[in-house]
Amino acid sequence: MRLPLYQIDAFAEGPFTGNPAAVCPLEEWLPDDVMQAIAAENNLSETAFFVPEGGGYRLRWFTPTTEVDLCGHATLASAFVVFRWLSPQRNEVTFQTQQAGPLTVARDGDLLALDFPARPPSPCPTPDGLAAALGSPPVALLAARDYLAVYESADEIRALTPDFAAIAKLDRFAVIATAPGANGIDFVSRFFAPARGVDEDPVTGSAHCTLIPYWADRLGTTRLEARQLSRRGGALSCALRGDRVTIAGRAVPYLEGRIDI
Repeated sequence: MRLPLYQIDAFAEGPFTGNPAAVCPLEEWLPDDVMQAIAAENNLSETAFFVPEGGGYRLRWFTPTTEVDLCGHATLASAFVVFRWLSPQRNEVTFQTQQAGPLTVARDGDLLALDFPARPPSPCPTPDGLAAALGSPPVALLAARDYLAVYESADEIRALTPDFAAIAKLDRFAVIATAPGANGIDFVSRFFAPARGVDEDPVTGSAHCTLIPYWADRLGTTRLEARQLSRRGGALSCALRGDRVTIAGRAVPYLEGRIDI
């Protein structure tokens, strides 16, 4: 069987930046173990698979080790594939998902804008070992799907040296580390999900479902500019709209090919 495969850098500012995602459009679903094996073979943070459904598509995401409930950068990459290769006449596409509901992506100038659910965090007790796992204690800890560890400066975020084995033992999906930004950037972050097969994700759309409501409330604004301070780096233009968030960024194509299984 031959299948199309694309690799797209999402939330990128140029080649070799942002978060690379593999995208595999299908006519019908493959067995789950085959999709998981393809994701493991690709060895990227996520591989997205989608099939036609109604006027849009049904979308699923796999890390190298497991299926996940929500992924921003691979949704952005999937929409880019639709807009560039599959349906160039479209300005908007809706992906149906199992756990996150319908997710719409629209062209917005040279950006692609995701319409995602907001996941506001709440203060929570600090679990044993979290500060040691991150390498530095946060000034505040909140949680939604992920832990949200708040620091005072971007320099502290850059300097974190996580113990990934220790983070993997925590009782949440992942840990987001965040701090205020500067020079036109409202906030910065890093994202660690070793229990899901991704030690540090380069740019994480789903984390911004929590980051956006937190920083919108703290800064008193609904429009925010964000950067993820991974080695590759990434830029996100964000907005809070009630119980939804908009997460916008650019996509850069890297690879177009076919796989044989």
